[in-house]
Amino acid sequence: MTTSQDSIDQTPQLSALMANSRERVEAALQSLLPSSTSASKRLADAMRYAATGGGKRVRPILVYAACKLAGGKDEQADVPAAAIELVHAYSLVHDDLPAMDDDDLRRGQPTCHRAFDEATAILAGDTLHTLAFELLALRGSFSAEQRVDMIATLCQAAGADGMAAGQMQDMLGHGQQMTLAALEEMHYLKTGRLITAALLIGRTAAGNKDASLGHALREYGDAIGLAFQIQDDILDVTAGTEQLGKPSGSDEKHGKSTFPGLIGLEASRQRANDLCERACAALSDYGPAAEALITLARYVVQRQH
Repeated sequence: MTTSQDSIDQTPQLSALMANSRERVEAALQSLLPSSTSASKRLADAMRYAATGGGKRVRPILVYAACKLAGGKDEQADVPAAAIELVHAYSLVHDDLPAMDDDDLRRGQPTCHRAFDEATAILAGDTLHTLAFELLALRGSFSAEQRVDMIATLCQAAGADGMAAGQMQDMLGHGQQMTLAALEEMHYLKTGRLITAALLIGRTAAGNKDASLGHALREYGDAIGLAFQIQDDILDVTAGTEQLGKPSGSDEKHGKSTFPGLIGLEASRQRANDLCERACAALSDYGPAAEALITLARYVVQRQH
């Protein structure tokens, strides 16, 4: 049975976590992004357009949730939550470019290169990326060890063995039939690595060095990262453009391999649910403290946009 978006959000602990996390990260982004009085108003405007135009904010929510599970406070998660959302925003700006997916709509609004121009969008994405690491290096109250740990985690998740590699595999796979194993690897790199990084950075921000918690968060993140992408594939087939806030059917348009295309809709839903249960099991030792993350895993596979 599919649960509605509203009923998922209304579970008390998850509802509070999502609302609080979104409010905090929006405030952080507004204060940390360059203003219209910076060296280039047009660049600053494009960066703000790309980073503050709504969205689910799943990655920042994961930073806050992991920080809390690790014994930290919300204020410790503000800077890393903003940083990881900036990296995500940069990836979307570049993903939408004509040289990549060539999309016209993102979050119900024209994509950055349509609202501005292609060159401005490239520069905005580049600068969102560099700003993320500037924040981790300079902002917030962290030790040098914490800063290095968070920067290294985010670099590894976004780089040549992470998100960028997944994007490259995705582009090379256009018009080709990928194997299921290859598709899972591509989505693990493109989506899963950054989701897992959000959790690990949240733990680091809390000053927690517990290796067992790190292992549990990595298992949880790897599972929901793939589940998130499977649900995206499902929604690309079953939801409309207005519901998604971006063009539906774009995977078919680009000749991409998808989970529904390879194994069918019902098997895809079952695979996503199995991954959700794996994620929940990874946190079973943490009892009620992990309730928000467990409910969030269910939200990932039941969301409707």
